[in-house]
Amino acid sequence: MNSEKGKLKEILGVSWFNLLVKEFEKSYMKDLSIFLNSEVKEGKEVYPKGNEMFLSLNLTPYDEVKVVIIGQDPYHGPGQAHGLSFSVPEGVKIPPSLHNIFLELKEDLNISIPQNGFLLNWAQQGVLLLNSILSVERGKPGSHSLKGWEKFTDKIIALLNNKEHIVFMLWGNYAALKGREIDASKHLVLKSAHPSPLSSHKGFFGNKHFSKCNKFLDTKGIEPIDWQI
Repeated sequence: MNSEKGKLKEILGVSWFNLLVKEFEKSYMKDLSIFLNSEVKEGKEVYPKGNEMFLSLNLTPYDEVKVVIIGQDPYHGPGQAHGLSFSVPEGVKIPPSLHNIFLELKEDLNISIPQNGFLLNWAQQGVLLLNSILSVERGKPGSHSLKGWEKFTDKIIALLNNKEHIVFMLWGNYAALKGREIDASKHLVLKSAHPSPLSSHKGFFGNKHFSKCNKFLDTKGIEPIDWQI
């Protein structure tokens, strides 16, 4: 048992481990683990691989979170998902939603559009790139919904809500619903349409969330985010 907890601490990072370790002892997380193991045993491709499901937590410790960008579930194409919402590894084609995020960044802060979609730089500055659902079957978006992940990530958001002065970026109806309990008197809650090509022209473009975020952080004496990739 101690070796299991040691491994979990390494995967999550110390701060998130201390806050979430009891969640892994609950029945819903045990059921989720059984489900994921059965999917793999049946030969299904599950993304992202293994420990990368928790990469967003590992890279952005609880005490360092300044911004939260909430996604729905991971990319479902080969080589895309690696545990950070909207991000893809270097060398992977930039997905349409992320491209639109970069377009808005250019318009808002005059940041040049990067050549890759690897958002590690954001995560290391305190931007928690959190999907609501942390795994998916290849080619089947939403396939791991209602298996327990949503409850787990609701707990993460509740823990962050206990803090002060975090910027939450909620893009699209799904993210807005996910963040419905966030205390807007303590945090900056930014809502708009989703950056998907299907909805980006309905309010995502021109939302100026990135400059609003940095202005808020600055007024609270918090180092703003360098959004350049």
